[in-house]
Amino acid sequence: MLRMVHQQGTVTAAAEALHLTPSAVSHHVRELARELRVPLLEPQGRGVRLTPAALLLIDHADALLARWEEAQAELESYRAGMTGPLRIAGFTTAISGLIAPAAGRLRHSHPDLLVRVRECDTVESMDLLVAGEVDLAVVEPIEGGPQPDDARFEQSPLLEEPYFLLVPAAHPLARAGSVRLEDAAAEDWIVADPGTCDHAQRVRVLCAAAGFSPRIVHAATQWPAVWSLVGNGLGVSLIPRLAEGPAGGAVARIPVASGNMPTRRILTCVRRGSRRNPLVDLGMRALDDAARDHGTMDDWPRSA
Repeated sequence: MLRMVHQQGTVTAAAEALHLTPSAVSHHVRELARELRVPLLEPQGRGVRLTPAALLLIDHADALLARWEEAQAELESYRAGMTGPLRIAGFTTAISGLIAPAAGRLRHSHPDLLVRVRECDTVESMDLLVAGEVDLAVVEPIEGGPQPDDARFEQSPLLEEPYFLLVPAAHPLARAGSVRLEDAAAEDWIVADPGTCDHAQRVRVLCAAAGFSPRIVHAATQWPAVWSLVGNGLGVSLIPRLAEGPAGGAVARIPVASGNMPTRRILTCVRRGSRRNPLVDLGMRALDDAARDHGTMDDWPRSA
């Protein structure tokens, strides 16, 4: 509870994340402070912050939790069979391109294993890991997300995927073998509104790095909607390799020239110490196989 208060900034937000009442969280934190005989919270504006003693306690708690995960992993290896459940969370394109294929493999190779998949963004996935509600998450590095050395997690690279420029099939750029991002500087763009998803901010950053600010005419967050808008000649967009649209759409996916090819890193994330759990390890290996199936950056179709 103390860690969640630190992460969320207020008792109310921590209680919501933990599915408890604010009074229950406050009560438990006060009891912990009384038991340890040190203050743990102090006011900061409209919220609270942890005292130095509380931060020290969290450092020790993270180490203890990691050891507990290691103990559970070793005990799990003595249990007969692999019946699960193995709970995996991930964002939309990670599910369609990586998690679903991995879960399908496990269904065939380990029919007694129960795999449960949950779609959510990176921030929620991390919260679910901390709360023990999922065992494995597929995430992407985002602003405000956990640092690579966060003591609560073990993060490992899974896939680095390129972005493609999505244009109408009849567009002059559709015939190009590759393009520079700045070649689309004068086009109308289809990008989600700021703050609606991480991809929206990433597109703006990549365009800025290419020397222009995109003229955003249409806003869409779901890939089928983006596909349809582009296919009907209403603009262009930048999409990650794993994004999928409706079959038969009148669009073309054009690789961005290798000199400035934008990419997205995708990671696996587990609670520190749980990597040795046989079920978690099985899920990690299935995801690695799914990532390898995507091959190299040069073997993706240009049109769809």
